[in-house]
Amino acid sequence: MNPYIQLALMPLIGALIGWGTNLFAIKLIFRPLNPIKIPFLGTEIQGLIPKRRLEISKNIGETLEHEIISPEEIMENIVSEETKAIILEHIKVMIASRIGEKLPGFIPSGFRGTIVNYFNDVIDRTGNEIYDEMKSKFIKKAKAKLRIRDLVEEKINSFDLVQLEKLIVKLSKQELKQIEILGGIIGFFVGAIQAGISYYLF
Repeated sequence: MNPYIQLALMPLIGALIGWGTNLFAIKLIFRPLNPIKIPFLGTEIQGLIPKRRLEISKNIGETLEHEIISPEEIMENIVSEETKAIILEHIKVMIASRIGEKLPGFIPSGFRGTIVNYFNDVIDRTGNEIYDEMKSKFIKKAKAKLRIRDLVEEKINSFDLVQLEKLIVKLSKQELKQIEILGGIIGFFVGAIQAGISYYLF
């Protein structure tokens, strides 16, 4: 073969090897799903995700709960000031409706209105205080029961390994593709350097 053609092929072969190596390395993150024993070596090989799924799911759950969003933050958003106004207004509407339903029909509407206004006034004066007290107790109980770490860990561990692989690939498809391309680029430049060395030395 013409030596110049050989030199020109070296970067292309290097790119192919680099791309293939990274592609193979990515596959090894997920495969094989089940342990495979290697004869005579006394060892097993298994994909990183299947082998360490329990540890990974635990770490994800702990990181999510401690570093990203805590139960307190979730509860604070649920029982926000905007929610407070909505709940207190709903209580007023509910009281007015119940008074209309429970009081006998012979009671004058003016008297009914007085009762409704009285309760509305009580809510306006003490509603915020009562709500904040209930909110504090609610957050305390929710914190004890709402364990994001356990929920996330349980959810990840409930996935079938193939399903988990598809989910991870879907979420990081662009990044994995960039790793493959980067392997090809590095391989190309390594091949080009080898071609340059070969050209000047031989």
